[in-house]
Amino acid sequence: MTTEITKNGSVLNIAVEGRIDTVTSPDLEKTILDNISEVEDMTIDLKGVDYISSAGLRVLLSTQKIMDKQGKLLICGVGENVMEIFEVTGFVDIFDIE
Repeated sequence: MTTEITKNGSVLNIAVEGRIDTVTSPDLEKTILDNISEVEDMTIDLKGVDYISSAGLRVLLSTQKIMDKQGKLLICGVGENVMEIFEVTGFVDIFDIE
């Protein structure tokens, strides 16, 4: 998994590529936590992600909880495989997905 971070003032964009699983989700969590301070608008682009495990979902959920207090989180670029996981787990009702 790789991430590309763009931060402009209070706006943070993170583009993720690869698999978000038990092995890679701690890296994603660290990346998010290292950059989330003072962020009001965050976008996580999952266009390059073809699989997300429960560990990855946990990272996204904890990010949503932080952003509920600070601003807005948008998940975008969700492919068919990941969207199916979001639908089965009910995460489509939790996240703002574009």
